Amino acid sequence: MNIPQNKFSPWSLGASLYMPSHRCDLMDCANGEKLQSLRSMIFCTEDAVSHTEVNSSLRHLGLCLQGFRSMPQRLRFIRARNPEILARLLALPDIEKIDGFVLPKFNTNVFHTYFDQLQGTSFKVMPTLETKDVFDVGAMTELRQGLAQDDIFKRILMLRIGGNDLMNLLGIRRPRSMTLYDTPLGLVIAQLVTVFKPYGFSLSAPVFEYLDDSITLQKEIRLDLAHGLIGKTAIHPTQVPVIEAMYSVESEDYEMAISLSQSSSPAVFRMHNAMCEVATHKQWGQDIIDRRKYYGDRAALVLPEYAELFFNT
Repeated sequence: MNIPQNKFSPWSLGASLYMPSHRCDLMDCANGEKLQSLRSMIFCTEDAVSHTEVNSSLRHLGLCLQGFRSMPQRLRFIRARNPEILARLLALPDIEKIDGFVLPKFNTNVFHTYFDQLQGTSFKVMPTLETKDVFDVGAMTELRQGLAQDDIFKRILMLRIGGNDLMNLLGIRRPRSMTLYDTPLGLVIAQLVTVFKPYGFSLSAPVFEYLDDSITLQKEIRLDLAHGLIGKTAIHPTQVPVIEAMYSVESEDYEMAISLSQSSSPAVFRMHNAMCEVATHKQWGQDIIDRRKYYGDRAALVLPEYAELFFNT
């Protein structure tokens, strides 16, 4: 895997795979002996672990950490169950082998409890927006102001959108053959993008929970990208190459992006039967260039056999 030097570009995460922290082969996955193509993984101590298994999961994770090898091209995070569990995780020997933490149910109520513990560390974090506050623009604006503080902003890799938790708050579940954007959550995602993205925050897309519907998955990823989301959590390894294949860049988009980045380009020009305007399309162009560094050209894409079947269904 040819990964650029910027280890913590939001695009570097790709399709992050969640796995329970008590998974028996956790160390093999972390060290690349299994699931070799993963760019990032998140060891979960929250929803994927029952209350009765928390202590044993933390013990297992602590033992596995001792065997973690340095893997610069493989980002490894832990999803802390709550601030109290984060404190226990930070006390584990070899915790510095982790790149950072996912902070679930994140809002202003737990803001300082989490970030006070992380002072003096170099861990990156991904707060997850999945409480009822998400539906309140004022609450999200207040949260953004806190996250925008210099010492905190530099620590944030991206904000994650907890789709299933938000759907649960609404008492609904995504129907089969429908994207999230066909549900009330589509409006919520658009709102989060407008609240956070103009201020420099990246947001990742919620999971797609059906493993037998490649057509709707691909449609949803196109809409994720159209909304400016970066990365999509995978719930099964077979989703990873499919999601990342969708992040590959069309040649025409890349050619327009390169032209937009050149100082010699006119302010407005026509290319591939599209208007290109440097003043308004340059940021889009830079995003396309960054995406291509990690995922390449669509035309040159070579998928594993099982992923190709999934992708072309």
